[in-house]
Amino acid sequence: MNAHDVRPRSTRALIVDDNEELRELLGGYLSRFNIDSQAVGDGQGMRQALAQGHFDVIILDLMLPGEDGLVLCRELRSQSDIPILMLTARCEPTDRIIGLELGADDYMAKPFEPRELVARIQSILRRVRDDRFEPRQEPPSSIRFDNWRLHSVLRQLHAPDGLVVPLSNAEFRLLWVFLERPRRVLSREQLLDAARGRSIEAFDRSIDLLVSRLRQKLGEDPKAPRLIKTVRGEGYLFDAREIA
Repeated sequence: MNAHDVRPRSTRALIVDDNEELRELLGGYLSRFNIDSQAVGDGQGMRQALAQGHFDVIILDLMLPGEDGLVLCRELRSQSDIPILMLTARCEPTDRIIGLELGADDYMAKPFEPRELVARIQSILRRVRDDRFEPRQEPPSSIRFDNWRLHSVLRQLHAPDGLVVPLSNAEFRLLWVFLERPRRVLSREQLLDAARGRSIEAFDRSIDLLVSRLRQKLGEDPKAPRLIKTVRGEGYLFDAREIA
């Protein structure tokens, strides 16, 4: 085999959906775009698949028997930052809000065009790749703020008690932006650009949801947040007492 015959590594997708026909159709369609897939019907199957292999993205149905997609999304996000694209036959805005709050990277309503699903997957994976290689300038290995520590290489947030708090890619980017620009009012547009993503761009309240998720990770009182303050009509301000 010469160099011209080498194909890029296939993307691996895990499909979690109880509709067997849809699983088969998606698997066949994704293979046309160099996306290898494995399909399971419930949360137990998802855990077994994840224990046995690596996946680049999870396509997770909201309506599942037993544990629903929101429960599984919360579980996944507490353990890793693997990209999650949620599917649902329900179009209630509340479902989408909750899905994004729990850390889903994107959201699609059924029925959908398979080609759009492929485009969404490719968009998510481009963002993940960019996140792993940015920022272009050499960052400090870690930043301390009010007894917390954020590691830039490991992308880990360590709480004052030493526990590791898992962050999604968007949450990491948002916190890093706040730490680079402390005690400055940052508009929603600035923060959207910093923590960019398809689901963020497509959803008006997405930056507020992302800030809410980050506040939860930082143990903030939602009624009186101390670190990430809302500046009415302007945006948000990061007000750590000391940053080093």
